[in-house]
Amino acid sequence: MKKIVLFVMVFSFVCVACNSGNNKKEEKKDSGFVSEESLGLRKTDLYSENNTEGDKGVFNAPAPGQSQTIERSFENAPPLIPHTVEGFLPIKKDQNLCLSCHLPDVAKAVKATPVPPSHFMNFRPDISMKGGKIIVYNDDETGNTVTKKHLDKLNNARYNCSQCHIPQSNITVEVKNTFVADFRDKKLEKRSNFADVVDEGVDHK
Repeated sequence: MKKIVLFVMVFSFVCVACNSGNNKKEEKKDSGFVSEESLGLRKTDLYSENNTEGDKGVFNAPAPGQSQTIERSFENAPPLIPHTVEGFLPIKKDQNLCLSCHLPDVAKAVKATPVPPSHFMNFRPDISMKGGKIIVYNDDETGNTVTKKHLDKLNNARYNCSQCHIPQSNITVEVKNTFVADFRDKKLEKRSNFADVVDEGVDHK
C-alpha cells in the first residue's frame, strides 16, 4: 500500500513539473509576457551592474560671451549655465572666475547676467548663546526670525555657484518632462525677483 501511495505522489509531482514547464513556454510565446530585463528604465540585468551605464551628458556649449541665456525651469529657478565651464571648476571661496563677469558692476559691460540682489542679502537670523540656550535676535518689528540684511558684498553662503547653477547638456532621457512653467511676468523667464517676493505668503502676525 505504501508503495502505491509513493508511486502516485511521484507520478503527480512529475506531471506538475512537466505541466509547469509547458506553461512557461506558453508564457514566453504570449505577447503579454514581461521579462525581468524589460522592467524599469535600464533594460538590463537587474542582478548585475557590469553592463549598466547611464547616458553620459555631452557638454558642448559655446564659450562665455557667445551663448544665449536659457529660459528658467520655473519662476525664480536658478538659471542654467548656457556656456562651457571648462577651466572654471572647481569653484573655491577665494577663486571664483564666475564673478569676474557676473558681478553687477561688470556684468552689463560684458553682457552677462548679473548676480541678483538676493545673493547680496543675508536671510539668516542673528543668534547667540545665553545661559546654555540659543537666543534668536530679530531686527524688525514683525517678529519674523528670518531677517533680510543687505550686504556690501556677495554673501559668503553664495560663493559656490555650481551648487545651484549647472551647465546645459545634451542627454537622452527615458521619461519626458511635460512640465510647462507659468511665469507671472514675462521678464521672469530670464531674470529673478526673489529678493522682492521672498516674504510672499508669509504671515508676520
